[in-house]
Amino acid sequence: MTLRTLALDDKYTLAEGRVFITGTQALVRLPMTQRLRDRSRGHDTAGYISGYRGSPLGGLDDQLGKARKHLAAHPLVFVPGVNEELAATAVWGSQQAEIGGEGKYDGVFALWYGKGPGVDRSGDAFRHGNLAGSSKLGGVLVLLGDDHTCESSTTCHQSEFAMVDAMIPVLSPAGVQEILDFGVIGWALSRYSGCWVAMKCVKDTVEATGSIDVDVHRVRIAIPEGMDLPADGLHIRQPDTPHAQEARLHRHKLGAVRAFARANRIDRTLIDGPAAKLGVITHGKSYLDVLQALDDLHLSQPAAAALGLRLYKVGMPWPLEPEGAADFAAGLQKILVVEEKRSLIEFQLKEQLYGRRDAPAIVGKQDENGRALFQPEMALDSNQVAIAIAERLLALGDNEALRRRVDEIRARRTPRGVIDIVSRSFYFCSGCPHSSSTVVPEGSKAYAGIGCSWMAQAMDRATTGYTQMGAEGMSWVGEAPFSRRRHMFQNIGDGTYFHSGLLAIRAAVAAGTNITYKILFNDAVAMTGGQRHDGPLDVPAIAHQVRAEGVRRIAVVSDEPHKYPAATAWPAGLTIHHRDAIDEVQRELREIEGASALIYDQTCAAEKRRRRKRGAFPDPARRVVINDLVCEGCGDCGVQSNCVSVQPLETEFGRKRSIDQSSCNKDYSCVKGFCPSFVSVLGGSLRKPQRVTDAAAFAALPEPARPPIDQRVYSILVAGMGGTGVVTIGAILGMAAHLEGRGCGLLDMAGLAQKGGSVWSHLRFGPTPDSIKTIRIAAGGADLILGCDMIVAGHSKTLAAARRGRTRMLVNTQETMPGDFARDADMRYPRGGLRGNVRAAVGDEGAEFVDAGRIATALMGDSIAANMFMLGFACQRGLIPLAVASIEAAIALNGAAEQMNQDAFLWGRRAALDPEAVERLLASARTSAGDAVSPLPVKSLDEAIASRRAFLVGYQDEAYAQRYVDLVERVRAVEARAFAGRSTLTEAAARCYFKLLAIKDEYEVARLHVQSGFLDRVSRQFEGSYRLVFHLAPPLLSRRDAKGELKKREFGPWVIPVFRILAKLRFLRGTAFDVFGYTAERRMERSLIRRYEDSIDAILLALERSRDASQHDAAVALASLPEQIRGYGHVRARSLEPVRERERELLDALRRTPVLSPPA
Repeated sequence: MTLRTLALDDKYTLAEGRVFITGTQALVRLPMTQRLRDRSRGHDTAGYISGYRGSPLGGLDDQLGKARKHLAAHPLVFVPGVNEELAATAVWGSQQAEIGGEGKYDGVFALWYGKGPGVDRSGDAFRHGNLAGSSKLGGVLVLLGDDHTCESSTTCHQSEFAMVDAMIPVLSPAGVQEILDFGVIGWALSRYSGCWVAMKCVKDTVEATGSIDVDVHRVRIAIPEGMDLPADGLHIRQPDTPHAQEARLHRHKLGAVRAFARANRIDRTLIDGPAAKLGVITHGKSYLDVLQALDDLHLSQPAAAALGLRLYKVGMPWPLEPEGAADFAAGLQKILVVEEKRSLIEFQLKEQLYGRRDAPAIVGKQDENGRALFQPEMALDSNQVAIAIAERLLALGDNEALRRRVDEIRARRTPRGVIDIVSRSFYFCSGCPHSSSTVVPEGSKAYAGIGCSWMAQAMDRATTGYTQMGAEGMSWVGEAPFSRRRHMFQNIGDGTYFHSGLLAIRAAVAAGTNITYKILFNDAVAMTGGQRHDGPLDVPAIAHQVRAEGVRRIAVVSDEPHKYPAATAWPAGLTIHHRDAIDEVQRELREIEGASALIYDQTCAAEKRRRRKRGAFPDPARRVVINDLVCEGCGDCGVQSNCVSVQPLETEFGRKRSIDQSSCNKDYSCVKGFCPSFVSVLGGSLRKPQRVTDAAAFAALPEPARPPIDQRVYSILVAGMGGTGVVTIGAILGMAAHLEGRGCGLLDMAGLAQKGGSVWSHLRFGPTPDSIKTIRIAAGGADLILGCDMIVAGHSKTLAAARRGRTRMLVNTQETMPGDFARDADMRYPRGGLRGNVRAAVGDEGAEFVDAGRIATALMGDSIAANMFMLGFACQRGLIPLAVASIEAAIALNGAAEQMNQDAFLWGRRAALDPEAVERLLASARTSAGDAVSPLPVKSLDEAIASRRAFLVGYQDEAYAQRYVDLVERVRAVEARAFAGRSTLTEAAARCYFKLLAIKDEYEVARLHVQSGFLDRVSRQFEGSYRLVFHLAPPLLSRRDAKGELKKREFGPWVIPVFRILAKLRFLRGTAFDVFGYTAERRMERSLIRRYEDSIDAILLALERSRDASQHDAAVALASLPEQIRGYGHVRARSLEPVRERERELLDALRRTPVLSPPA
């Protein structure tokens, strides 16, 4: 097979042929295409691009920035707008360039972009601009970024009606090819009519990827004939009057729009036949749903026409061109209008056909009986559309095959037995500054802002409520006079502040409202991909601006408070603090009358990671590790850091914590957890596994079988976690298909998934690009589900695409906790339930589980390689319809982390063919995976007791260990007599008595750091020259904070010899010479041991006298209570309070039973 030769820049440089391109990249190419078309006609034009980012156009400005060298090859000027309204006004200005004879070019074609809320706020600018008009060789194209289902917005929105209000025609492309084609048509329409022209952009089109024809002259524009246009034309002029503009728009320009649409066949009948009785009219994304519906009904175009169907695809839904619509409706009995959200075509069609003889019945939002059919909220799916079409075709005449198909579609739903146990929702990234900045003092409340702080509402941060962008704080201005609360914190990001938020601060000051603005300066517009600000902005500038607006008290809080140069000019009275003092600072600010400001300065964690990869940001030579034997599993590190890189570690001694070094962004907030298990490694680097180049242990890999796609479309759904490379899988497979000349459609469903949430990539492969009609995979339509994360794979939203007997599922069993684990130390990973969901959906024969995360991390040193490993595994299993060589070429072309990705793909193939050989290699290899120091979980009670006995000998001595064994064996004997066959009480006593006996005092913490193998583990995990720093709070040496809690300090490597001495002095424990034993905490811990021994005595007495099962259950619960006593110092003390209350309840329950009364 010969693969195409191409370069990634082909999408912008080729003047003809096919390229593999996203909808967003097609928009970047569009002005280049227009410039080339103009030049070929002898016109010297230029282009102007401005707008404001937002989903689904969140990455447009980023792609424009990356393509600057290509834009520079044409006179194309890209100026990101400070906000949407100002950008729209600048676009208006671009049309005036040549009016006074001072223009450099024959005309300037302009492109505005923004998401739905930005469209709304720009309404006045759009109205003014459209009334003024476009220039003859310019033209304005307005990109409407609509998020119909509110995946990354604060409202579900639909922008066409804002355009109707401004009298701006709307084009609605259906796919990537039409984005490019309709863009060219849009500028031509704008030039001809003098109107601005809008183009609707939704996820299914602009965030899709496909192979398209980029011939510059592909679109041929027809100029309407016979139009009676005014002698002075339809275009912008100066001077002009509002009255003349309005008259020109209504009398001439909109008529010119309709004529242009008719002449260029923007609306087309695509399916027709002599017996057509049912018409389907649709546009844009809904057209794709109709195509998928017909495909699911097994109706080819001839078959649909034979059943009486006529299909009309509208390219310009407003204003609806009347002649074409009337021709479409002629002879039909009924028209089904398929459009998402509010009705746009339907009401126009009814208006145009009203009163005509033999006009067909029209249904859409309501059916024939006035019941809801296509709901106006959220989105439509192809199954709904298929059922609606089939029911009306069957009403024309029965067809057994069609009836059978529609019954099958009706039966499609979440597979039986699937229960959503847990979901992977969005969360702050590892090391996100919002994890620290959004915390408020006890008793205070905060309102969320637009951007990442919006997510704080889902966390325990006393944060709720939000406004539209730029109005942050104004809801409190209106609420405050009527509330008993005297103060509110308001979060606002620097991007929002620069966009328009400063006006809200001005208004709050003017109103005299008691409010503290928490302005997060994270040096990036983090929600949409980490773009830089659209102008100069830094912390001193913000401070001076808010002071100028009347904010008197300003505090700066930073993770690096000493980074500001001494010569920095600050407003008088401003104070600078370390982020650790944020609680104290906020307590002060909330007492201030009027408006105050806290500027929180810390760079976006995700952007830090990106910049570090490019060498554009300092990468501190510091890592943090956890000594799991010292760790108590209390979760305080998660509470303090709110960090998703802190993950559970299951050991024989209970759940501990570990740090996922692959995802860690080096924020170091976790060390604030009140626990001596945290150790910083300064210098050195993570030890990378040695690359295995000797393949002698593996048989030659045969070329895997491939699913045939010569006559069909093959569908793959990739399901995983945002930020782990799920989207990369789709991009590589799509490019591989393009290299082979195959058809491929790719659609990423991300929303807020880049913040650790669920992400899906829909991929469809066919023999040619034209064979891919629609990309989104319908219910039951997946041939392969590649589950890169088990939580996402086992969710009903994923499994709805599965069908038993058709779908194969490969699932990565790596257990990565969702963000909620940071706040729920006891959260359990429901591996059994998730596996059960997968098997319920596809059957045992259709499911395969792969420990890809563990294998990939061990081999490549980075868990990010797991997804590419999964792709290799699926490929070798014969589940990918593309050649290995094509995939490898696509990986090379992608360029990013090429060697790791090639290796991961290869090892996935090897693991699929010979998993035992891979496991043997792992068993013999030294890796940097950071193995636990604690023993792994054992299988038997005897092993559990033996391992703990051995530990206690090292902890103290043989006598101490025997004390443990004696109590556990006594419990075992009584349980065996009273409840033969049960051992849960003995197991609880074995775990919990050990936990209480092995007090982690100063001697023990020292021993576990230097005698447990921890230092050896660090040496296996790191290489190079490094030193260790321990984060401790020894009661005799540490200060206390404002809450009276001990503050941790750093102790360098000099403390290691001290640890060795302390470890040897453990024989002093419990003697008069034990200076540590006199502290309140140590006395409390010794009392817990005695209290537990007393509780066990009470339990055993109860069980000797009663064989009631409920007594046994209560006994197990009582014996297990010490598992809830966790942590050190004040954390441990807090955990004791509910335990003591529960202990009293259980003891009372035991003592209240009659059998415990003294015998007569």
